[in-house]
Amino acid sequence: MKSARPAQSHRLCIAPMMEWTDRHCRAFHRVITRRARLYTEMVTADAIIHGKREQLLDFDESEHPVALQLGGCDPAKLARVAAIGAEWGYDEINLNVGCPSDRVRSGRFGACLMAEPALVAECLAAMREAIRIEVTVKCRIGIDDQEPEDVLPRFVEMAASAGVTTIIIHARKAWLKGLSPKENREVPPLNHAIVYAMQRAFPRLNIVLNGGVTDLQDAVTHLAHVCGVMLGRAAYQDPWLLIDADPRLFGESQALSRAGVVRAMLPYIDRECAAGTPLVAITRHMLGLYRGVPRARLWRRMLSEEARRPGAGSDLVLQALSLVEPRELEVPAAVPAREWSLGTAASLRY
Repeated sequence: MKSARPAQSHRLCIAPMMEWTDRHCRAFHRVITRRARLYTEMVTADAIIHGKREQLLDFDESEHPVALQLGGCDPAKLARVAAIGAEWGYDEINLNVGCPSDRVRSGRFGACLMAEPALVAECLAAMREAIRIEVTVKCRIGIDDQEPEDVLPRFVEMAASAGVTTIIIHARKAWLKGLSPKENREVPPLNHAIVYAMQRAFPRLNIVLNGGVTDLQDAVTHLAHVCGVMLGRAAYQDPWLLIDADPRLFGESQALSRAGVVRAMLPYIDRECAAGTPLVAITRHMLGLYRGVPRARLWRRMLSEEARRPGAGSDLVLQALSLVEPRELEVPAAVPAREWSLGTAASLRY
């Protein structure tokens, strides 16, 4: 098991995103920012109790500070898996009260729990009783026909009564009837003002705003009103925006170039590929690193298509780097240029 690190600030967090923020994604994000808090994909309590824990819970030591997000509604089960997560070395256990998917709702957890704040408080209290690391909750401002001005203060108050001090609020309603999970991320209007109001109403809590944050300037703007900001899809699709996070939000230096980020990932890639991880499982999270840069299309194509070849490893990543930054690195002689030679690259549109 891994040892947990001391709790750190929630000033900047990277949102838990299903099928995106797996351990390889988190290892990549950690290269770009040392200080942002990283979150796992949501894992259900039952999956941890009955499933393959190593597959569900393992993470790289470099990921600290990293939080495990849980889904569930049974206080005893959540307390049990929170203890497992704490022993596994996570720095925080987070309860999901925001996911609107049908599968999640059928299990009576996720956003539907916004209608049961007393049960949420019971779950949070049980988790806090079971572990010493921090327990947090991520919620919406309301669901369906609820009035956020009525339900959100009550929800925050109940969570605080359970001893929770950090509450992450996605500044949109979740419509459980009529909208898909994707639509629930985009269609309900943003209401940042009510999240600001929760920070004013509960000044001793760490209120973290999520939803509609597109870049670090947005984050800085929100941080004038709340204690923390959580970036989601923007950080995944354009990870390079995180390069200024440590200097701007934490006053720490960051000197890596894009090529430096790639090089810093190579030891991790070598280690994982040697253990049997397909290269594409790692590189699929790196596709956006050169977003908006000339030849970015070549970078994406190589890391999504060629990385699927059996035996592909870090040498292919170096070759992809040479295509997008030819002055930074030469292709190793042992790697066949194939159709990805610079001559061919120059003839492609990007």
